[in-house]
Amino acid sequence: MKRVLAIILGGGAGTRLYPLTKLRAKPAVPVAGKYRLIDIPVSNCINSEIFKIYVLTQFNSASLNRHIARTYSFAGFTEGFVEVLAAQQTPENLNWFQGTADAVRHYLWLVEEWDVDEYLILSGDHLYRMDYRHFVQRHRETEADITLSVLPIDERRASDFGLVKIDESGRIINFSEKPKGDALHKMHVDTTVLGLTPEQAQEQPYIASMGIYIFKKEVLTKLLKEASERTDFGKEIIPDASKDYNVQAYLYDGYWEDIGTIEAFYHANLALTKQPQPPFSFYDEQAPIYTRARYLPPSKMLDCQITESMIGEGCILKSCRIEHSVLGVRSRVEAGCVIQDSLIMGADFYQPFAERMSDCETGEIPLGIGANTTIRRAIIDKNARIGCDVRIVNKDNVQEAERENQGFHIKNGIVVVLKSAVIPDGTII
Repeated sequence: MKRVLAIILGGGAGTRLYPLTKLRAKPAVPVAGKYRLIDIPVSNCINSEIFKIYVLTQFNSASLNRHIARTYSFAGFTEGFVEVLAAQQTPENLNWFQGTADAVRHYLWLVEEWDVDEYLILSGDHLYRMDYRHFVQRHRETEADITLSVLPIDERRASDFGLVKIDESGRIINFSEKPKGDALHKMHVDTTVLGLTPEQAQEQPYIASMGIYIFKKEVLTKLLKEASERTDFGKEIIPDASKDYNVQAYLYDGYWEDIGTIEAFYHANLALTKQPQPPFSFYDEQAPIYTRARYLPPSKMLDCQITESMIGEGCILKSCRIEHSVLGVRSRVEAGCVIQDSLIMGADFYQPFAERMSDCETGEIPLGIGANTTIRRAIIDKNARIGCDVRIVNKDNVQEAERENQGFHIKNGIVVVLKSAVIPDGTII
């Protein structure tokens, strides 16, 4: 794996995840109470013994830079690194990144300097655990120029993905980006070729690209230099390359979720609380997900009723009821609160006398959730100050709303309270 260089694509402005991406890059969005999205692909690389990792981003990268600098430092005896490469102007290219391939093209001069055989291209907004060693091994065994990681998928979700068709050897012979109607049915394949049982193949008759690729070094260099007008891997570079190059498919059969939208992000986080077997688990000693060590005290729970939930470190919870929710680090929930089906991201710092704050009479709204507040089906971003007797329940069942000046948005019926927003006492949303 020393001959592999990983490039993680941080994505664009993250409009589908807005307002969580208002003040941060998409890979820096918190997930599962204590991690950030970037921790997933970086940890997969480390567990796969791939230690040369670049992260490409161009929007709000300050918090991402800070997180990576504090989290990932390899010993001086290896050439391992995790570095953020932000979009920049050069004499050859005065533009911002125009797409996934264009982002890599901007920094081709840098990645070419490494003496490696393959480039592993990853996305920064997926939730999955994968040993890339098997992926690289398949790429080398088939003598492929490009290998795509794919997964079988049912008809209901097929139109949301780029689909591929393969021949008996696993070589990709056709592409279609998010097809619908007749175009979708033309991408129907017998997925028993990938090793599925006839029953599974009937349920999942399509093959979706996961947006994870391996390129031979010289092939990627040639493709990016030859066609400067092609800016996207999935839509342009790889479909065009399949005519002249050996493009192979690698079947991934584990849990994988694209959490690039508010709805998908919300459901993927709450699914972590499921019992007895969540679809994705952070409790795997063989392949841990790494993140920044914060050295926080244990969480304190005083007379609380908590069911099917995950609670981060350093939280203070008083006489409250929490059901099917995820609470991030340093969350503070006062007496009489009810939190259901919600994601509370917590805080970046403690206020003075954090343990004693529970007074609704002073008029000041401290960090956290004030007394007698009810929150249902919501995402509360970091450092939010929710007053006393607040009800965040989407009582009118609004599906879409933008209330930036009031500190919240509603996406797919999910209330998203902005980072550092202040919601006054008695507010009803």
